[in-house]
Amino acid sequence: MISIIIPVLNEESSIIKLLDHLCGYANNASLLEVIIVDGGSDDETVKLVNDFASAHQDMSVRLINSQKGRGKQLHNGSKVATGEILYFLHADSYPPKDYDLLIINAVKNQHAAGCFRMKFKSSHPWLIIIGWFTRFSWKASRGGDQSQYITRELYDKIGGYKTNIPIYEDYDLITRLYEIDQYYVIPKWLKTSARRYHEKGVLKLQWFYLTIYWRKYRGATIDELYKYYLSKCD
Repeated sequence: MISIIIPVLNEESSIIKLLDHLCGYANNASLLEVIIVDGGSDDETVKLVNDFASAHQDMSVRLINSQKGRGKQLHNGSKVATGEILYFLHADSYPPKDYDLLIINAVKNQHAAGCFRMKFKSSHPWLIIIGWFTRFSWKASRGGDQSQYITRELYDKIGGYKTNIPIYEDYDLITRLYEIDQYYVIPKWLKTSARRYHEKGVLKLQWFYLTIYWRKYRGATIDELYKYYLSKCD
């Protein structure tokens, strides 16, 4: 079984579209366990998820509550997951056709952790370029928007998501996987929303992300990065 863990906060506009996608694009939805981890939504997200779970018996969907914070939500979702493979997915990212079979086959071929290539839902030239580079195995091309699959065994072995860091939790896990040479990019394309880029400005937000990456490379602490994040982008 694959446990799909999705952290959410006020996702009423998109959560049903994602759940429909996961059900319709799966090779075998009956072998999936979808865990929605709500961080305190005050819109209709919780009701929509519960209504979907009641109306769709072909795919297991349940909602749990968690303290707000992506790292905490991902960790809490992993604690209740029962699948041999964990698949962490952002609420605005849509995996390719037969994504579940692609992940299972990757694990069978000794790739215990990895992601998909990624395309933004945007025609902006810079975002097309960013997506193009996700085909490569470089750590610099990785990010949470690409989703993250990992076997339960390996996840527990490396300690899972850290709950004491306010940002960069995806990249922190990815870094630990690269350190033990356990990362594989499945050669199929996931599509993700470019909403944040268009809200903030594509080049402005990309420069912000590059600055964070460079500061971390130069030894900045998580607290320093978070302070910078709050001053520029929150």
